[in-house]
Amino acid sequence: MDAPVVNVGIMSERAISFVFNEEYVHTETGDFLTGEQRALIVNGNIVFNGKLYDELFFEPTSTAASFDLKAVTIGVDFHWQRQEDQRFHGALNLVVNGDTILVINQVDVEEYLTSVISSEMSATASVEFLKAHAVVSRSWLLAQMNKNRFLSNHDTGATYQSSVQTEQELIRWYDREDHEMFDVCADDHCQRYQGITRASTPLVTEVIHETRGEVLTDGENICDARFYKCCGGVTEKFENVWEPVSHPYLTSVRDSKDKKIPDLTVEAEAEQWIRTSPDAFCNTSDTKILTQVLNNYDQETNDFYRWKVIYTQAELSELINRKSGMDFGAIMDLIPLKRGSSGRIEKLKIVGSRLTFIIGKELEIRRTLSESHLYSSAFVIDKEDISDNTPGRFILTGAGWGHGVGLCQIGAAVMGAKGYDYKEILAHYYPGTAIEKRY
Repeated sequence: MDAPVVNVGIMSERAISFVFNEEYVHTETGDFLTGEQRALIVNGNIVFNGKLYDELFFEPTSTAASFDLKAVTIGVDFHWQRQEDQRFHGALNLVVNGDTILVINQVDVEEYLTSVISSEMSATASVEFLKAHAVVSRSWLLAQMNKNRFLSNHDTGATYQSSVQTEQELIRWYDREDHEMFDVCADDHCQRYQGITRASTPLVTEVIHETRGEVLTDGENICDARFYKCCGGVTEKFENVWEPVSHPYLTSVRDSKDKKIPDLTVEAEAEQWIRTSPDAFCNTSDTKILTQVLNNYDQETNDFYRWKVIYTQAELSELINRKSGMDFGAIMDLIPLKRGSSGRIEKLKIVGSRLTFIIGKELEIRRTLSESHLYSSAFVIDKEDISDNTPGRFILTGAGWGHGVGLCQIGAAVMGAKGYDYKEILAHYYPGTAIEKRY
């Protein structure tokens, strides 16, 4: 049985420069094209080779054919955001998207996964970790594709971005919004997919082949298998980060041989946990393991299991006012009101000299308190240099990197290095699941 085909949203710009390295066919005209190409958006139409289109589709003439996209932005809104040229296999689809051209790569799922495994981490990671991640990434992708098809065939009124807002608080969670024209995007919002730009290895190809069609299942359903960099010692429940729906396999897990989980929803327990450095698989400074997990730009972040961010009053008040769009005045206090099972803050009260307001969930908190994203919302707050009840400095001491739901990539890499096989790794992070071959 053939693998499914996935449509990946790569970029959306007013002008697109691309290169066909081998022969591609323009399906509407039948023209065979090679070399440098350019498309522009003008008055709601795509201008290509002197003609107007609302959509262009280019198919490769061979499985080895590839195309290059120029100046693709990666790490959107993260601290390491940058542009790079990227190369892709598969078909190229250009679609009018308002006043921009949306670029979509249509590619075989297994080809897509080969790139994801090499883009999400170093292609030199241990074989068992790579196998685990291949199953996780395949499961997540197919679960999203199934959900998208269900939503397109049923008028459920469901939305991808949800929030609850009153005069006193804004609780917002983000999950695959703005993806109505393709299955998944190519950046960290979904899974990092950078075509064949990242150097793969025969090992990655072998891992994809050996796990072909394998997915995690919860009964009949393919699991919505989430992942991130570092849990900080305990994983988070799905419902504390996204929509308030429980998934038994996306629950709280102690990331160690010791399965006892402290109650990090209690503030005193969370304080004790975050201010110390308990034993965990992801509590490692092993350079050999980290370089297997982290790409070059990820290695610009050295502290992830426990980290610290310091703001002056002027820096924090300006940042929060700008990010929230509300005038808090001077920031007097940051008060955690609700924590999840990993210690990540789900609700945070911001007390200003002019305004008090509550925000959540974790990504909204991370975005409000950083130019890009805090590493996580699992943090405690210290106030210093207090004058007239106004702190002059805030110190955020935190744990983990990412939302904390599902597979902890650094922890899983350590497990692989310690001799755990991929089925044991998956059973650890997704309790109660099974592995099934679906094609």
